[in-house]
Amino acid sequence: MKQHEIAALFSEMADLLEYQGENLFRIRAYRRAAQNLESFSGDLDRVSAEDRLTELSGIGADLANKITEYLSTGTIAAVEAVRRRIPPGVLALLEVPGLGPKTAKLLTERLRIKTIDELEDAAKAHRLSRLPGFQAKKEENILKGIAIVKRGRERMHLGVAMPLANALMTCLEQTPAVTRISTAGSLRRMRETIGDLDLLVASSHPARVMEAFTHSPFSQRVLASGTTKSSILTPEGVQVDLRVVEPDSFGAALQYFTGSKEHNVRVRELAVRQGLKVNEYGVFRVKTNRRLAGREEADVYKTLGLPWIAPELREDQGELDAAKAGRLPQLVERNDVRGDFHIHTVWSDGSDTLEAMAKAGSARGYQYLAICDHSPSLKVAHGMPVARLRQQMAKIRAMNARTKGFRLLMGAEVDILSDGSMDYPDAVLAELDFVVGSIHTGFTQGEAALTRRLIAAMRNPYVTLIAHPTGRLMGQREPYPVDLEAVFKAARDTQTALEINAYPRRLDLCDTAAKRAREAGVMLAVSTDSHSLDQLDQMVFGLGVARRAWVEPAQLLNCLTLDRLLKWVARKRARSPST
Repeated sequence: MKQHEIAALFSEMADLLEYQGENLFRIRAYRRAAQNLESFSGDLDRVSAEDRLTELSGIGADLANKITEYLSTGTIAAVEAVRRRIPPGVLALLEVPGLGPKTAKLLTERLRIKTIDELEDAAKAHRLSRLPGFQAKKEENILKGIAIVKRGRERMHLGVAMPLANALMTCLEQTPAVTRISTAGSLRRMRETIGDLDLLVASSHPARVMEAFTHSPFSQRVLASGTTKSSILTPEGVQVDLRVVEPDSFGAALQYFTGSKEHNVRVRELAVRQGLKVNEYGVFRVKTNRRLAGREEADVYKTLGLPWIAPELREDQGELDAAKAGRLPQLVERNDVRGDFHIHTVWSDGSDTLEAMAKAGSARGYQYLAICDHSPSLKVAHGMPVARLRQQMAKIRAMNARTKGFRLLMGAEVDILSDGSMDYPDAVLAELDFVVGSIHTGFTQGEAALTRRLIAAMRNPYVTLIAHPTGRLMGQREPYPVDLEAVFKAARDTQTALEINAYPRRLDLCDTAAKRAREAGVMLAVSTDSHSLDQLDQMVFGLGVARRAWVEPAQLLNCLTLDRLLKWVARKRARSPST
């Protein structure tokens, strides 16, 4: 988890430098490094020991030295030095979405505000409106931002929870007493945010497992220690609960502790009607107390007359009725995915080359990656003018001519402008294999205007996919207001795909919206929105959303072969634009 600690420090450093008015390129370097480290899934200590830190995306010699410094000392002197020059409370205030360095400076100097709680009190008392440039609307937005921050502190996103859980399980698997191990709870169900982590172990020697768990490197403090359940607090402040059960009860315990609570209530009701009882120890005949199942999770459901139900579906959203009727979806699997969309490179704000991305995509068994660097209006992301886009297209053509079995698609992430027009002319869009339309500005236009922008973009015959359709960033920005039902109808009618953005702070569309889109007949696509090689591994988070939305391979653009994908794009282009 050290990469997350260093990422947080680099992100903090960027905020502090911005507060001081430092060089913009230096600020961007820290932000890019922080983003890349957040998604890094390797062993940072090993990479450092092998002197390969500069091979990581966005990490130059200076940042590599700072990473090495943190790994050996637990601090970064440069960050500490900048902190000492910043008034107390600034960092806390900068966590609030929409509250920039200038505003933070005004609040600390004029109102002596040092904490988010003090800021919340001041906003509620309308003391902020007395400051220059503040109005009631700004106070209202600050209060909304504070609510976002507080929610984010209570729960972690999948990009933090899953690597931590995997590292813990790898550690515990070294203990000979562990015979089986799994995540449970909301992480196993792939909820977008997680509270505490739940792990389940099968073992005939629970005391040995608990000893290994409470004395592991992940245990900063032991919250509770028992023979069947223990809880620790990790150095990052995450609570992890471990339960140990006998091997014959592992399947029943896994079903029980995976949840959801509502799903389990329905399961127990079904059992009662059959003269059975279900708990964490097994499935039992009530009259004789004879155990009928428990070792395997699938047997718990089978004993109740049901097929196994995937964890992502266990939310009491009709999955038991579907199971009884034989109508459970055949959920999309990782092996069904043929490619990834919405990939950025060094040609705009990405960290890796076309060649590196192609190699990484091919190594994952993909048939294609859609390279979609930014269009010119997004200057902060080094959006490409037409001439530069055509240079990139020429390079991609040359690369594809030398490659068999894998193809880079010529694409672009094109801004949807305030009037709904696209940031490149149609004549340029027609030259591309794949066009992603995105809203990056004008989030405050209002629901009607934002909805019109998205629908206008979808009516363009060259727009293949709408990216992150609600614009949310968990813990940073709420979704902008948009009439999703109107968007879904337009997507279906214009044959435009909608994105499930796999970046763990986005997951946009969310599971419930993706399910509604699927039910409306919309083609969905999981895109990692990768800005570095490591972020290609975030596909797992997007697939988690898709599975929670009951998505089958036929409903996901990524599952098309290259030939079928190109035909799918061509069919829309052959149609006349809707009016």
